[in-house]
Amino acid sequence: MYDAVFTERLGTPAVVLVNEGFTFDARSAASGKGMPGVRIVPEKVPCECTVAEAIADGVREVVDDIVSALTAPLTPEERSPSPRPTDVSTGIAFRGDLEEVQRFFYRRGWTDGLPVIPPTRSAVDEMLTGTDLPPDHLVGKMMPRQGKVTVEKIAINAVMAGALPTAMPLLIAGVEALLDPQARFGVFEVSTGSWAPFWIVNGPIRDQLCVNAGTGALSPGDIANATIGRAMGLIVKNLGGARKGIEDMGVLGNPGKYSMVAAENEEAVPEWEPLHVRQGFAREESCITVSFPNSYLQIWPYGSDARGIVRAILANMVPRWRQLTLLLPPGHARVLAEDGWTKAELASYLYEYGRTPAYRTPEFWGTPGLQQRGRPPLNAEDPVPLLRSPESARIVVVGGPGAFMGMAYGAGTWVTRAVRLPADWERLVRRYRSYVPNYLRY
Repeated sequence: MYDAVFTERLGTPAVVLVNEGFTFDARSAASGKGMPGVRIVPEKVPCECTVAEAIADGVREVVDDIVSALTAPLTPEERSPSPRPTDVSTGIAFRGDLEEVQRFFYRRGWTDGLPVIPPTRSAVDEMLTGTDLPPDHLVGKMMPRQGKVTVEKIAINAVMAGALPTAMPLLIAGVEALLDPQARFGVFEVSTGSWAPFWIVNGPIRDQLCVNAGTGALSPGDIANATIGRAMGLIVKNLGGARKGIEDMGVLGNPGKYSMVAAENEEAVPEWEPLHVRQGFAREESCITVSFPNSYLQIWPYGSDARGIVRAILANMVPRWRQLTLLLPPGHARVLAEDGWTKAELASYLYEYGRTPAYRTPEFWGTPGLQQRGRPPLNAEDPVPLLRSPESARIVVVGGPGAFMGMAYGAGTWVTRAVRLPADWERLVRRYRSYVPNYLRY
């Protein structure tokens, strides 16, 4: 669609062929680029089809529609689209009891399907105490709909997610990370691949917000882990405009989109550099890092020594996605460190010895849409690396006692942003520090 918009701006008529299941997505993409009138022809060719006959048959069926779209005069609406009416905000969207508020928000498409906290004026004002930035400060415009992400809009979505005001510095830094072109957020948020943002928190803010780095860090139950990720999901949907089935076209979807947040246990292996230090920041800085996996795998080591741990990682690496975030529980991390392994050496080792026969990779078969890494091997049995380079792996120490390790596979890279704290941060932390679950002990 973006190519068609570019072509039209050069003065050349263009028509976009779109699988009929992506018609709404195509119209949204054209509108987001300021050209809602670009002509679209729906067709029935299976998505990412590799069967030449099916492609030819599908295109043949719509040839007349293509010719008509290229030759028919523009309608008055296409020549000068009418601006869509917008509501003049009064600061109040709805009045009613809690059940009525939930129904109103859900029907407007403003929720993630779960109940939300009503963003009252007082609740939003309290959320804004988590930053010294003015409410109208523009953090940036977010793809795909180029929504304006202001500090106040971040606060509104944070309230809806149930976050505490102490989460605001992380949420603002998280938005900045998504807006970095290196994050490729504009691709991952709308892809059929169902990529989920994976947030890793480092530095002193981990303890100040009680972000879980231990047992069940990726499970429900911790307000920081749960609501920071959920707030970012609402921001992406409500401000960026990535709506399921319209712009977000994930084939299966991904439960990680509700919330995939963890802190790194930096103290477990002091001699290993934390993730944010690997990303170029100082150890004493508080940072948040985002990457985009679409698959998550738990694996069991082949032994409790360094050899058994590394062998299990190598044996469970998979073809296709060449970005790996390896999640090591503290016990395994200490075993490796005591055996002389560093994070950098482990990443290099996985690149060097993590290999598979070429025939097991999509590139060998010429799968459309995949970038070739130079010339493919001539023999199907030739070994090829499962990572693009040692830079394609990051190791994060996280989790509780036990043997399981985690592997989050994706594409792209890791983007890290430092957190800016308000002047009265210590007071704010003290106010909410005791907001933790107290389970009955037996």
